[in-house]
Amino acid sequence: MKDFKKLKAGEEILFSGVLYTARDQAHKRLVEAIKSGRKLPIDLKNAIIYYCGPTKTPKGMVIGSCGPTTSSRMDCFTPTLLKAGVKAMIGKGARSREVAGAIKKYKAIYFLAYAGLGALISKYVKSNKLAAYPELGPEAIYRLEVVDLPLIVGIDSRGSSIYKTRHCFVAPSGLLAMTNCRRSIYGS
Repeated sequence: MKDFKKLKAGEEILFSGVLYTARDQAHKRLVEAIKSGRKLPIDLKNAIIYYCGPTKTPKGMVIGSCGPTTSSRMDCFTPTLLKAGVKAMIGKGARSREVAGAIKKYKAIYFLAYAGLGALISKYVKSNKLAAYPELGPEAIYRLEVVDLPLIVGIDSRGSSIYKTRHCFVAPSGLLAMTNCRRSIYGS
């Protein structure tokens, strides 16, 4: 986790370690538990949350397709989870000013996963275990161990954002376009 603080918006890394999947419904339940003082089903201290709802695991595979979910859907829950100890989030797309401010305040980090590559991303997952809320199906929380998962720093712990530091614009098609980008890879 200490190394995350050195990363800058726009840098690319290969992440190896443990992360937890969680989408809208899991976030809602976690925040409700925090606000009501109930015990959480996972330890959020220094946790990395991947905004993902994996598809059904095919026979002989560790996990099904597991691409990122649009992160802004979790924005209303994120400051509470950061305050509770979450140190990194992985998803796709820009975040609200409130979330960017909370990332800076709690010295956390927001990573971008490559969108549209869920089947490829699944190749980086080495283990997959149900962690909480099985009744939510693919929106349950899963504990994943990944090796060399390629990520881009979207918002660093100082609050710098790829959406401010790169020349980015939304094309008429709705796709994010970037120019003048520098790239570097950091191993974990």
